[in-house]
Amino acid sequence: MDPIGNLPLYINVLKEIDAKRQRKIILRELIIALLIIFVFSFLGEGLMNFLKIQPDTIQIAGGIILFLLCLKMIFPPAHSAKEKIPSSQVEPFIVPLAVPLVAGPGVLAAVMIYTRQEQNSFVMLGAILIAWLATLGILMSASWFQKILGERGILAIERLMGLILTLIAVEMLLSGISTFVRGLHNHTAAIMGL
Repeated sequence: MDPIGNLPLYINVLKEIDAKRQRKIILRELIIALLIIFVFSFLGEGLMNFLKIQPDTIQIAGGIILFLLCLKMIFPPAHSAKEKIPSSQVEPFIVPLAVPLVAGPGVLAAVMIYTRQEQNSFVMLGAILIAWLATLGILMSASWFQKILGERGILAIERLMGLILTLIAVEMLLSGISTFVRGLHNHTAAIMGL
């Protein structure tokens, strides 16, 4: 969910709104993001089955998407996303704060992959809720973090998180490729056996 990486974006989008209202907006947007993540947790596999998309495809695609997002965190473009998101007097609703900043493609792909791997759905829902609560705590403290860490501190933490998430993305990608190769090998062996 990358709350540290999203801190500067949240600060920029909400800078024209008073602090009390900011907290209400952040809570609302994070609740929307949580609901979207829960929906993908429960219905994502059914949707993938309907579209005839294999689990290894989801893992490979999720790993690639997460990897690309992480590269942007580690090596931000010259004109960063902070400048692209307009700040206006109108309150943001769902886009961009809930989707794609919190419930982005990397999170949704990861949720579908890990939900499939974890047999106990309560464990998965608990993990999502713990990550969401951590995100809520960090984003609700956005103005405090900005004062304490400063812009350079937030940037350093964002890059560190990007590095950690890159490792997770590569692991997802390798796991998906490994599953695909095993399935291909088993399929080939079955054909040769006939």
